[in-house]
Amino acid sequence: MQKNSLGFVRSEMMMSEPAPLDETGLLGWIRKHLFSSVGDALLTILGLAILAYILPPFVRWAIIEAQWTGTDRTFCATVSQGGLHPDGWSGACWAFVDAKIEQFLFGRYPIAERWRVIICASVFICLFVPLLIPRFPRKVANAVALFGLFPVFAFFLLVGGSFGLSYVETPLWGGLMITLILSIVGITVSLALGTLLALGRRSEMLFVRYTCIGFIETVRGVPLVTVLFMASVMLPLFLPQGFAFDKLMRALVGVALFSSAYMAEVVRGGLQAISKGQYEGADSLGLTYWHKMGLVVLPQALRLVIPGIVNSFIGIFKDTSLVYIIGMFDLLGAVRQNFSDANWASPQTPTSGLVFAGFVFWLFCFSMSRYSIYMESRLNTGHQR
Repeated sequence: MQKNSLGFVRSEMMMSEPAPLDETGLLGWIRKHLFSSVGDALLTILGLAILAYILPPFVRWAIIEAQWTGTDRTFCATVSQGGLHPDGWSGACWAFVDAKIEQFLFGRYPIAERWRVIICASVFICLFVPLLIPRFPRKVANAVALFGLFPVFAFFLLVGGSFGLSYVETPLWGGLMITLILSIVGITVSLALGTLLALGRRSEMLFVRYTCIGFIETVRGVPLVTVLFMASVMLPLFLPQGFAFDKLMRALVGVALFSSAYMAEVVRGGLQAISKGQYEGADSLGLTYWHKMGLVVLPQALRLVIPGIVNSFIGIFKDTSLVYIIGMFDLLGAVRQNFSDANWASPQTPTSGLVFAGFVFWLFCFSMSRYSIYMESRLNTGHQR
Protein backbone atom coordinates (compact mmCIF):
# COMPACT_ATOMS: atom_id res chain seq x y z
CA MET A 1 0.00 0.00 0.00
CA GLN A 2 1.21 3.48 -0.84
CA LYS A 3 0.09 6.53 1.05
CA ASN A 4 -0.47 9.90 -0.59
CA SER A 5 -2.26 13.08 0.28
CA LEU A 6 -5.54 11.84 -1.17
CA GLY A 7 -5.71 8.48 0.55
CA PHE A 8 -4.60 4.94 0.06
CA VAL A 9 -4.07 3.48 -3.43
CA ARG A 10 -3.74 -0.27 -3.90
CA SER A 11 -0.74 -1.21 -6.02
CA GLU A 12 -1.72 -4.88 -6.50
CA MET A 13 -4.98 -6.50 -7.66
CA MET A 14 -6.93 -8.37 -5.04
CA MET A 15 -7.18 -12.13 -5.46
CA SER A 16 -10.54 -13.35 -6.69
CA GLU A 17 -12.71 -15.08 -4.12
CA PRO A 18 -15.35 -17.76 -4.67
CA ALA A 19 -18.98 -16.71 -4.74
CA PRO A 20 -21.01 -17.20 -1.55
CA LEU A 21 -22.35 -20.71 -1.12
CA ASP A 22 -25.95 -19.49 -1.02
CA GLU A 23 -25.54 -17.92 -4.48
CA THR A 24 -24.16 -20.93 -6.39
CA GLY A 25 -25.05 -24.57 -6.89
CA LEU A 26 -28.38 -26.13 -6.04
CA LEU A 27 -28.95 -23.87 -3.03
CA GLY A 28 -28.37 -20.78 -5.14
CA TRP A 29 -30.72 -21.99 -7.89
CA ILE A 30 -33.47 -22.74 -5.38
CA ARG A 31 -33.07 -19.35 -3.75
CA LYS A 32 -33.07 -17.50 -7.08
CA HIS A 33 -35.91 -19.31 -8.84
CA LEU A 34 -38.19 -20.54 -6.05
CA PHE A 35 -37.76 -18.28 -3.02
CA SER A 36 -36.46 -14.97 -4.38
CA SER A 37 -39.38 -13.07 -2.81
CA VAL A 38 -42.31 -13.62 -0.49
CA GLY A 39 -44.67 -14.03 -3.43
CA ASP A 40 -42.43 -16.58 -5.11
CA ALA A 41 -42.11 -18.51 -1.86
CA LEU A 42 -45.90 -18.64 -1.41
CA LEU A 43 -46.41 -19.79 -5.00
CA THR A 44 -43.69 -22.43 -4.60
CA ILE A 45 -45.30 -23.77 -1.44
CA LEU A 46 -48.72 -23.78 -3.14
CA GLY A 47 -47.31 -25.62 -6.16
CA LEU A 48 -45.64 -28.24 -3.97
CA ALA A 49 -48.91 -28.74 -2.06
CA ILE A 50 -50.82 -29.28 -5.33
CA LEU A 51 -48.22 -31.77 -6.55
CA ALA A 52 -48.34 -33.60 -3.23
CA TYR A 53 -52.11 -33.85 -3.60
CA ILE A 54 -52.14 -34.98 -7.25
CA LEU A 55 -49.01 -37.06 -7.82
CA PRO A 56 -49.39 -39.86 -5.24
CA PRO A 57 -52.86 -40.98 -6.46
CA PHE A 58 -51.74 -40.74 -10.08
CA VAL A 59 -48.55 -42.74 -9.46
CA ARG A 60 -50.56 -45.36 -7.60
CA TRP A 61 -53.08 -45.56 -10.47
CA ALA A 62 -50.59 -45.42 -13.37
CA ILE A 63 -47.73 -47.50 -11.96
CA ILE A 64 -48.18 -49.26 -8.65
CA GLU A 65 -51.68 -50.72 -9.11
CA ALA A 66 -51.61 -50.79 -12.93
CA GLN A 67 -52.15 -53.97 -14.92
CA TRP A 68 -49.31 -54.21 -17.43
CA THR A 69 -50.03 -57.54 -19.13
CA GLY A 70 -53.12 -59.47 -20.09
CA THR A 71 -55.06 -60.99 -22.95
CA ASP A 72 -58.63 -59.80 -22.28
CA ARG A 73 -60.85 -57.69 -20.03
CA THR A 74 -60.62 -60.06 -17.07
CA PHE A 75 -57.13 -58.74 -16.34
CA CYS A 76 -58.48 -55.20 -15.97
CA ALA A 77 -61.66 -55.78 -13.96
CA THR A 78 -62.58 -56.63 -10.40
CA VAL A 79 -64.11 -59.91 -9.24
CA SER A 80 -67.61 -58.42 -9.12
CA GLN A 81 -67.11 -57.24 -12.70
CA GLY A 82 -66.01 -60.68 -13.87
CA GLY A 83 -62.28 -60.02 -13.55
CA LEU A 84 -59.32 -61.10 -11.46
CA HIS A 85 -58.72 -58.07 -9.22
CA PRO A 86 -60.28 -57.66 -5.78
CA ASP A 87 -63.17 -55.24 -5.39
CA GLY A 88 -62.01 -51.68 -4.96
CA TRP A 89 -59.12 -52.02 -7.45
CA SER A 90 -58.82 -49.03 -9.78
CA GLY A 91 -55.44 -49.23 -11.50
CA ALA A 92 -54.62 -48.40 -15.11
CA CYS A 93 -55.14 -51.02 -17.81
CA TRP A 94 -51.93 -50.77 -19.82
CA ALA A 95 -52.55 -54.31 -21.04
CA PHE A 96 -55.27 -52.85 -23.28
CA VAL A 97 -52.79 -50.35 -24.74
CA ASP A 98 -50.22 -53.10 -25.26
CA ALA A 99 -52.73 -55.31 -27.05
CA LYS A 100 -53.98 -52.51 -29.32
CA ILE A 101 -50.74 -50.58 -29.87
CA GLU A 102 -50.40 -51.59 -33.53
CA GLN A 103 -53.91 -50.36 -34.29
CA PHE A 104 -53.13 -47.12 -32.46
CA LEU A 105 -50.09 -46.67 -34.70
CA PHE A 106 -51.27 -47.99 -38.10
CA GLY A 107 -55.06 -48.17 -37.93
CA ARG A 108 -56.38 -50.94 -40.19
CA TYR A 109 -53.41 -50.81 -42.54
CA PRO A 110 -52.76 -54.47 -43.61
CA ILE A 111 -50.44 -56.19 -41.18
CA ALA A 112 -48.34 -57.73 -43.95
CA GLU A 113 -47.77 -54.29 -45.49
CA ARG A 114 -46.92 -52.28 -42.39
CA TRP A 115 -43.24 -52.49 -43.21
CA ARG A 116 -43.96 -49.86 -45.85
CA VAL A 117 -45.13 -47.41 -43.19
CA ILE A 118 -42.04 -48.13 -41.08
CA ILE A 119 -39.70 -47.53 -44.03
CA CYS A 120 -41.52 -44.32 -44.92
CA ALA A 121 -41.27 -43.05 -41.34
CA SER A 122 -37.58 -43.98 -41.15
CA VAL A 123 -36.77 -42.10 -44.36
CA PHE A 124 -38.69 -39.06 -43.12
CA ILE A 125 -36.75 -39.04 -39.85
CA CYS A 126 -33.43 -39.36 -41.67
CA LEU A 127 -34.30 -36.36 -43.85
CA PHE A 128 -36.03 -34.24 -41.21
CA VAL A 129 -33.60 -34.49 -38.30
CA PRO A 130 -30.64 -32.96 -40.22
CA LEU A 131 -32.78 -29.89 -40.94
CA LEU A 132 -33.16 -29.38 -37.19
CA ILE A 133 -29.41 -29.39 -36.59
CA PRO A 134 -28.07 -25.89 -37.36
CA ARG A 135 -24.53 -26.96 -38.29
CA PHE A 136 -25.51 -29.93 -40.42
CA PRO A 137 -24.15 -29.44 -43.98
CA ARG A 138 -26.02 -29.39 -47.31
CA LYS A 139 -29.26 -27.97 -45.98
CA VAL A 140 -30.54 -27.05 -49.47
CA ALA A 141 -30.11 -30.55 -50.90
CA ASN A 142 -31.67 -32.00 -47.78
CA ALA A 143 -34.67 -29.68 -48.03
CA VAL A 144 -35.16 -30.51 -51.71
CA ALA A 145 -35.11 -34.22 -50.90
CA LEU A 146 -37.56 -33.82 -48.02
CA PHE A 147 -40.10 -31.46 -49.57
CA GLY A 148 -39.67 -32.41 -53.23
CA LEU A 149 -38.75 -36.08 -53.53
CA PHE A 150 -40.02 -37.58 -50.29
CA PRO A 151 -43.75 -36.85 -50.87
CA VAL A 152 -43.61 -38.72 -54.20
CA PHE A 153 -41.72 -41.60 -52.62
CA ALA A 154 -44.17 -41.76 -49.68
CA PHE A 155 -47.21 -41.68 -51.97
CA PHE A 156 -46.13 -44.61 -54.11
CA LEU A 157 -44.89 -46.57 -51.09
CA LEU A 158 -47.95 -46.10 -48.88
CA VAL A 159 -50.67 -46.25 -51.52
CA GLY A 160 -49.06 -48.93 -53.66
CA GLY A 161 -50.64 -50.24 -56.81
CA SER A 162 -47.37 -50.00 -58.74
CA PHE A 163 -43.82 -51.33 -58.66
CA GLY A 164 -45.16 -54.66 -57.46
CA LEU A 165 -46.75 -53.21 -54.32
CA SER A 166 -50.32 -54.12 -53.44
CA TYR A 167 -52.84 -51.29 -53.37
CA VAL A 168 -53.91 -50.07 -49.91
CA GLU A 169 -56.93 -47.78 -49.94
CA THR A 170 -56.80 -44.78 -47.64
CA PRO A 171 -59.92 -45.73 -45.58
CA LEU A 172 -57.71 -48.43 -44.06
CA TRP A 173 -55.16 -45.86 -42.89
CA GLY A 174 -55.48 -44.66 -39.32
CA GLY A 175 -53.93 -44.15 -35.92
CA LEU A 176 -50.80 -42.11 -35.34
CA MET A 177 -49.99 -42.57 -39.02
CA ILE A 178 -52.96 -40.40 -40.06
CA THR A 179 -52.22 -37.86 -37.31
CA LEU A 180 -48.67 -37.37 -38.54
CA ILE A 181 -49.63 -37.23 -42.23
CA LEU A 182 -52.30 -34.60 -41.62
CA SER A 183 -50.12 -32.52 -39.30
CA ILE A 184 -46.97 -32.66 -41.46
CA VAL A 185 -48.84 -31.71 -44.63
CA GLY A 186 -50.84 -29.06 -42.79
CA ILE A 187 -47.73 -27.53 -41.19
CA THR A 188 -45.73 -27.50 -44.43
CA VAL A 189 -48.49 -26.10 -46.63
CA SER A 190 -49.68 -23.60 -44.02
CA LEU A 191 -46.24 -22.03 -43.63
CA ALA A 192 -45.74 -21.66 -47.37
CA LEU A 193 -49.29 -20.64 -48.29
CA GLY A 194 -49.70 -18.53 -45.15
CA THR A 195 -46.58 -16.55 -46.03
CA LEU A 196 -47.92 -15.88 -49.53
CA LEU A 197 -51.29 -14.83 -48.11
CA ALA A 198 -49.57 -12.48 -45.66
CA LEU A 199 -47.59 -10.90 -48.49
CA GLY A 200 -50.72 -10.69 -50.62
CA ARG A 201 -52.65 -8.97 -47.85
CA ARG A 202 -50.00 -6.24 -47.78
CA SER A 203 -49.79 -6.01 -51.57
CA GLU A 204 -50.44 -2.72 -53.35
CA MET A 205 -52.44 -4.58 -56.03
CA LEU A 206 -56.06 -4.19 -54.94
CA PHE A 207 -57.28 -7.44 -56.50
CA VAL A 208 -54.56 -9.49 -54.81
CA ARG A 209 -54.98 -7.70 -51.48
CA TYR A 210 -58.76 -8.06 -51.24
CA THR A 211 -58.70 -11.63 -52.50
CA CYS A 212 -56.28 -12.58 -49.73
CA ILE A 213 -58.26 -10.60 -47.15
CA GLY A 214 -61.49 -12.28 -48.22
CA PHE A 215 -59.96 -15.76 -48.00
CA ILE A 216 -58.32 -15.15 -44.61
CA GLU A 217 -61.34 -13.57 -42.97
CA THR A 218 -63.76 -16.14 -44.40
CA VAL A 219 -61.76 -19.15 -43.25
CA ARG A 220 -60.98 -17.64 -39.83
CA GLY A 221 -64.68 -16.94 -39.35
CA VAL A 222 -65.70 -20.61 -39.33
CA PRO A 223 -64.54 -23.51 -37.12
CA LEU A 224 -62.37 -26.31 -38.48
CA VAL A 225 -65.25 -28.74 -38.02
CA THR A 226 -67.24 -26.80 -40.61
CA VAL A 227 -64.32 -26.75 -43.05
CA LEU A 228 -63.82 -30.51 -42.70
CA PHE A 229 -67.53 -31.14 -43.09
CA MET A 230 -67.67 -29.01 -46.22
CA ALA A 231 -64.58 -30.66 -47.69
CA SER A 232 -65.79 -34.18 -46.94
CA VAL A 233 -69.56 -34.00 -47.45
CA MET A 234 -70.48 -30.89 -49.42
CA LEU A 235 -67.59 -30.64 -51.89
CA PRO A 236 -68.47 -33.89 -53.76
CA LEU A 237 -71.92 -32.45 -54.47
CA PHE A 238 -70.37 -29.66 -56.56
CA LEU A 239 -68.03 -31.89 -58.56
CA PRO A 240 -68.87 -33.33 -62.00
CA GLN A 241 -70.49 -36.74 -62.03
CA GLY A 242 -67.92 -39.51 -61.81
CA PHE A 243 -65.24 -37.17 -60.47
CA ALA A 244 -64.31 -37.45 -56.79
CA PHE A 245 -61.49 -36.71 -54.40
CA ASP A 246 -60.20 -39.26 -51.92
CA LYS A 247 -61.49 -38.61 -48.39
CA LEU A 248 -57.95 -38.30 -47.05
CA MET A 249 -57.11 -35.78 -49.77
CA ARG A 250 -60.19 -33.72 -48.88
CA ALA A 251 -59.16 -33.73 -45.22
CA LEU A 252 -55.61 -32.69 -46.15
CA VAL A 253 -56.90 -29.79 -48.23
CA GLY A 254 -59.29 -28.69 -45.49
CA VAL A 255 -56.69 -28.74 -42.73
CA ALA A 256 -54.07 -27.03 -44.91
CA LEU A 257 -56.36 -24.19 -46.03
CA PHE A 258 -57.73 -23.63 -42.54
CA SER A 259 -54.29 -23.49 -40.92
CA SER A 260 -52.94 -21.27 -43.72
CA ALA A 261 -55.40 -18.51 -42.86
CA TYR A 262 -54.21 -18.41 -39.25
CA MET A 263 -50.57 -18.69 -40.25
CA ALA A 264 -51.01 -15.72 -42.59
CA GLU A 265 -51.92 -13.46 -39.66
CA VAL A 266 -48.93 -14.67 -37.64
CA VAL A 267 -46.55 -13.91 -40.51
CA ARG A 268 -48.25 -10.56 -41.17
CA GLY A 269 -47.52 -9.58 -37.57
CA GLY A 270 -43.84 -10.24 -38.21
CA LEU A 271 -43.89 -8.23 -41.43
CA GLN A 272 -45.42 -5.23 -39.66
CA ALA A 273 -42.72 -5.42 -36.99
CA ILE A 274 -39.97 -4.79 -39.56
CA SER A 275 -39.02 -1.12 -39.71
CA LYS A 276 -39.60 0.87 -42.87
CA GLY A 277 -35.85 1.42 -43.17
CA GLN A 278 -35.32 -2.25 -44.02
CA TYR A 279 -37.67 -1.96 -47.00
CA GLU A 280 -36.06 1.28 -48.12
CA GLY A 281 -32.57 -0.16 -47.73
CA ALA A 282 -33.48 -3.12 -49.92
CA ASP A 283 -35.01 -0.80 -52.51
CA SER A 284 -31.88 1.34 -52.52
CA LEU A 285 -29.85 -1.74 -53.47
CA GLY A 286 -32.03 -2.24 -56.53
CA LEU A 287 -33.48 -5.56 -55.34
CA THR A 288 -36.63 -6.87 -56.95
CA TYR A 289 -39.74 -7.44 -54.85
CA TRP A 290 -39.13 -11.15 -54.37
CA HIS A 291 -35.42 -10.68 -53.67
CA LYS A 292 -36.27 -7.98 -51.14
CA MET A 293 -38.77 -10.21 -49.38
CA GLY A 294 -36.76 -13.43 -49.58
CA LEU A 295 -33.35 -12.02 -48.64
CA VAL A 296 -34.10 -9.07 -46.35
CA VAL A 297 -37.63 -8.86 -44.96
CA LEU A 298 -38.93 -12.41 -44.50
CA PRO A 299 -35.86 -13.80 -42.67
CA GLN A 300 -36.22 -11.04 -40.07
CA ALA A 301 -40.02 -11.27 -39.89
CA LEU A 302 -40.13 -15.05 -39.45
CA ARG A 303 -37.43 -14.89 -36.80
CA LEU A 304 -39.53 -12.45 -34.78
CA VAL A 305 -42.66 -14.61 -34.82
CA ILE A 306 -41.13 -18.02 -34.08
CA PRO A 307 -43.30 -18.45 -30.94
CA GLY A 308 -46.47 -17.68 -32.90
CA ILE A 309 -45.50 -19.99 -35.76
CA VAL A 310 -44.78 -22.90 -33.44
CA ASN A 311 -47.98 -22.18 -31.54
CA SER A 312 -49.85 -22.58 -34.83
CA PHE A 313 -47.96 -25.81 -35.52
CA ILE A 314 -49.02 -27.19 -32.16
CA GLY A 315 -52.61 -26.19 -32.83
CA ILE A 316 -52.55 -27.95 -36.20
CA PHE A 317 -51.17 -31.12 -34.64
CA LYS A 318 -53.92 -31.22 -32.02
CA ASP A 319 -56.71 -30.22 -34.39
CA THR A 320 -56.09 -33.32 -36.52
CA SER A 321 -58.16 -35.24 -33.98
CA LEU A 322 -61.27 -33.50 -35.41
CA VAL A 323 -61.16 -35.69 -38.54
CA TYR A 324 -62.93 -38.28 -36.39
CA ILE A 325 -66.22 -36.54 -37.21
CA ILE A 326 -65.84 -37.30 -40.93
CA GLY A 327 -65.14 -41.00 -40.41
CA MET A 328 -61.34 -40.95 -40.28
CA PHE A 329 -59.61 -42.55 -37.33
CA ASP A 330 -56.48 -40.71 -36.23
CA LEU A 331 -54.70 -41.64 -33.00
CA LEU A 332 -57.52 -40.44 -30.76
CA GLY A 333 -60.13 -41.90 -33.09
CA ALA A 334 -58.38 -45.28 -33.15
CA VAL A 335 -58.27 -45.32 -29.35
CA ARG A 336 -61.96 -44.48 -29.08
CA GLN A 337 -62.85 -46.99 -31.76
CA ASN A 338 -61.32 -49.81 -29.70
CA PHE A 339 -63.46 -48.97 -26.67
CA SER A 340 -66.24 -50.92 -28.39
CA ASP A 341 -64.20 -54.12 -28.36
CA ALA A 342 -66.19 -56.39 -26.02
CA ASN A 343 -63.08 -58.42 -25.33
CA TRP A 344 -61.58 -55.38 -23.53
CA ALA A 345 -64.70 -53.72 -22.10
CA SER A 346 -63.90 -52.66 -18.53
CA PRO A 347 -64.24 -49.50 -16.41
CA GLN A 348 -60.50 -48.79 -16.65
CA THR A 349 -60.08 -49.30 -20.39
CA PRO A 350 -61.34 -45.87 -21.63
CA THR A 351 -59.33 -43.87 -19.10
CA SER A 352 -56.14 -45.79 -19.86
CA GLY A 353 -56.54 -45.39 -23.61
CA LEU A 354 -57.26 -41.66 -23.37
CA VAL A 355 -54.30 -41.08 -21.03
CA PHE A 356 -52.05 -42.87 -23.51
CA ALA A 357 -53.34 -40.75 -26.41
CA GLY A 358 -52.96 -37.58 -24.34
CA PHE A 359 -49.38 -38.48 -23.46
CA VAL A 360 -48.48 -39.01 -27.13
CA PHE A 361 -50.00 -35.65 -28.09
CA TRP A 362 -48.20 -33.96 -25.20
CA LEU A 363 -44.88 -35.56 -26.16
CA PHE A 364 -45.00 -34.19 -29.71
CA CYS A 365 -46.29 -30.76 -28.68
CA PHE A 366 -43.75 -30.40 -25.87
CA SER A 367 -40.93 -31.36 -28.25
CA MET A 368 -42.01 -28.68 -30.72
CA SER A 369 -42.25 -26.13 -27.95
CA ARG A 370 -38.77 -26.86 -26.57
CA TYR A 371 -37.20 -26.79 -30.02
CA SER A 372 -38.83 -23.44 -30.75
CA ILE A 373 -37.35 -22.03 -27.54
CA TYR A 374 -33.93 -23.29 -28.62
CA MET A 375 -34.24 -21.74 -32.08
CA GLU A 376 -35.61 -18.48 -30.68
CA SER A 377 -32.66 -18.10 -28.33
CA ARG A 378 -30.26 -18.96 -31.16
CA LEU A 379 -31.70 -16.64 -33.81
CA ASN A 380 -33.14 -13.80 -31.78
CA THR A 381 -29.84 -12.47 -30.44
CA GLY A 382 -30.35 -9.04 -31.94
CA HIS A 383 -33.48 -8.44 -29.85
CA GLN A 384 -32.30 -9.73 -26.47
CA ARG A 385 -32.34 -7.32 -23.55
